[in-house]
Amino acid sequence: MALNVLPLDLSRWDESQRDCLVLPVFRDDRPLRGAAGLADWRLCGRLSRLIKANKATGDAGETMMLPPGRRLRWKRVMWFGLGDAKGYSDERFRKDLAWIRDVVKGANVGDWSMQAPGRASGMIGARRAVEMILEDSGLADQQLTLLEDPTGQKDIAELLRTQSSPPAPGR
Repeated sequence: MALNVLPLDLSRWDESQRDCLVLPVFRDDRPLRGAAGLADWRLCGRLSRLIKANKATGDAGETMMLPPGRRLRWKRVMWFGLGDAKGYSDERFRKDLAWIRDVVKGANVGDWSMQAPGRASGMIGARRAVEMILEDSGLADQQLTLLEDPTGQKDIAELLRTQSSPPAPGR
């Protein structure tokens, strides 16, 4: 798996053109936080207006594909509703990740960016999220870019370094 990290920073997003921006959102994430909040701001509140018009709710299983307009460097935006944040666990993370992965593959997306489910609201730690992403064998052929805040980047830096470096001789 090609796993990259991109900061939660709009200026850095502008430097990196990707195929699809994936936004996993809980039903009670209002206002939108993390990557979804930044994308909403860049889209001049389009996501918030969809929520207000009740066309996007964040209910579990909700999926929506949107054009990014000229203000985001991705070719398409995909919204995934995760349902209630209460009781979010490793098991639900794995289930949501598998569902998102299958939908993204089905949409023939080759290169996608996502803030891991539960990261924007702090339900899952950055290191734990990356560990579970690396364990997912279905992502082996995917090129995934994680959107992560500076604290999360520090938490996962060593883990990603050890994953990308070959084992030392004699071990």
